[in-house]
Amino acid sequence: MYGVQYSREKIVTEDHDFLDLDWSFAQGTKAAETLVILSHGLEGSSSGQYILGMVKLLNGNGYDCLAWNFRGCGGEMNQTARFYHSGATEDLDAIVKHALAKGYSRIHMMGFSLGGNLTLKYLGESESKLDKSIESAVVFSVPMDLLACSRAMILPKNIIYMQRFLQTLKPKITKKSKLFPEAFNRNHNRYVRTLYDFDDVYTAPLHGFDNADHYYEACSSRNFVSGISIPTLIVNALNDPIVPFESLPVEAIRHHAKVWLEAVGEGGHCGFRPAVLHDGVYWSEYRALTFLKNGMNDDL
Repeated sequence: MYGVQYSREKIVTEDHDFLDLDWSFAQGTKAAETLVILSHGLEGSSSGQYILGMVKLLNGNGYDCLAWNFRGCGGEMNQTARFYHSGATEDLDAIVKHALAKGYSRIHMMGFSLGGNLTLKYLGESESKLDKSIESAVVFSVPMDLLACSRAMILPKNIIYMQRFLQTLKPKITKKSKLFPEAFNRNHNRYVRTLYDFDDVYTAPLHGFDNADHYYEACSSRNFVSGISIPTLIVNALNDPIVPFESLPVEAIRHHAKVWLEAVGEGGHCGFRPAVLHDGVYWSEYRALTFLKNGMNDDL
């Protein structure tokens, strides 16, 4: 699909779980010195349209790509009770360290929706400890205030998004409860009608948070922007139905020397489809490429 040929690698995490990594090399095999690490959104994967399109364009411009799958999103259930979540930067750190061990001297990071929040949190909390090989980051449709976005998801106009996510999340709980009955009570699924419910009943307690509100506060990337030390572009659409633009830390970003917020009129949530270029490249793909090459000078 999209002309992208992945080579899958499975790595073992420190807690004896695994992560599925999908590599796509610019020259068919590793030859480039530069790598882009791509993090997908909630219940997404490396096979998502927005990932594949980006990988194809980046490969065509000399970048190797690593599209990693969050726990339980690579086509097989992970082996521990925990899942992934919006602040699970320990897994992203493992991915970065693995990429550095492969010999890449230049790394860029990219994230979409939940993966964007994860990327920003990782960059912000790393601060001076961030490896010098990581040069820049581009993120799209980022829910930087998780509570505000959870509340937006409950609105009637967003019911289709809510249903789509819960239709895959709740069956995962059913499977997990059979593997780890001591950690899950699948009967609680009947109380889960919203993403807030899911995070309150499952995500928070499973990953060491008191409740959904505690999880949202601890993991919202708006709280980590000040610590970002590399050039970072945040692209959000004004008409994003599940990320209210007013929830973004506009003032904090405006006064940040390394972080830029680009507000796009159209694009929805990880869509940006109205701006398709004549060669079939989406505007978001083109924008990411120009930033990786030239920073805020958007000319290729």
